[in-house]
Amino acid sequence: MLWQTWWVWMVAGVVLAILEVMVSGFVLLGFAVGAVLTGLLILLGLLGASLSWILLAFALASLVAWAVLRAVFGVRRDEVKIWHKDINENR
Repeated sequence: MLWQTWWVWMVAGVVLAILEVMVSGFVLLGFAVGAVLTGLLILLGLLGASLSWILLAFALASLVAWAVLRAVFGVRRDEVKIWHKDINENR
């Protein structure tokens, strides 16, 4: 089937990376890295013919990639900062 072909996952990763450049926000970049890693696992023969295992590997690789990107690039600057201490308190 088509999902068993390694180059399909590589092309999907490249398309997602291009869409990330247009949209931005590090959302699609995690999926792009996950798709490329899934394609590499299929190319190396580590993933079999089962669609469920391929999708599980894609989901886990995307989650790990997103977490690493979040750790490297940090939170976005436009997020709300919560202040726990007021500078006017005299304690």
